[in-house]
Amino acid sequence: MFKEFYEKLLEQLAVDYNCEPSDFRSAENIITIPAWNDGRRSYSPDIFFQMATCGVNTVIMADECLHEFLHKWSKDVEGHHLFEYESLSSLDEELKLHGYRLDPTHHMFLPCCEVRIEERFRVEWLYDSEIGRFYGDTRFPNAIAYPESCPVRPDRIVVIACDGDDIMGMAGCSEDAPHWQQIGIDVLPEYRSKGVGSYLVTLLKNKVIEMGDIPFYGTGAANVHSQNIAIKSGFKPAWVETEATKIGE
Repeated sequence: MFKEFYEKLLEQLAVDYNCEPSDFRSAENIITIPAWNDGRRSYSPDIFFQMATCGVNTVIMADECLHEFLHKWSKDVEGHHLFEYESLSSLDEELKLHGYRLDPTHHMFLPCCEVRIEERFRVEWLYDSEIGRFYGDTRFPNAIAYPESCPVRPDRIVVIACDGDDIMGMAGCSEDAPHWQQIGIDVLPEYRSKGVGSYLVTLLKNKVIEMGDIPFYGTGAANVHSQNIAIKSGFKPAWVETEATKIGE
């Protein structure tokens, strides 16, 4: 399962980073120029800097004004070391000279195995426009992307765990690129540590795969609880990426 999704991941990253899929298997770090390729994932209104590694080299897509610095910064450095603090710190200082700042790193997961679970909680499924009733609800910042802030990443599916009339938690997916569904999860404080998160994420992951799309999951480097949910739900680490945001946005 993982191998099939991984090959598709390299194709998607090539679209995102304006390169070839094989570039993510190169022995050398690679620097490309930005391009709004059809079908790319988009998390910022502009493309000034972003980089990703699948664990070997790193591919960097950046404005040409950064290229001289980046060639020196990444030369003779193993790609994954570019995501360590010392490298990121010097990179952030350079970005600030151009009015940008470095965002946190995102640790990304792909499905690696099938997980079948017995029914534990009553659930409700919502699709597309049905999700709109929860827009503006601040309890679910990870499960729902919200159209106002993420118009290019529409919410597609939500699954809710219910305790009577009360919501225990919600998992949702947004279509970040054609047929690429990113899963997010929110469990309300009083229902945490009961298995609600992994239950909902597993259900949603299985649903997305059944529909013929690719589910993926992202979290922060230190969010061990979220990483454990991903692993329990049948995901494993696949790539790491970060990007720059204009200061003040």
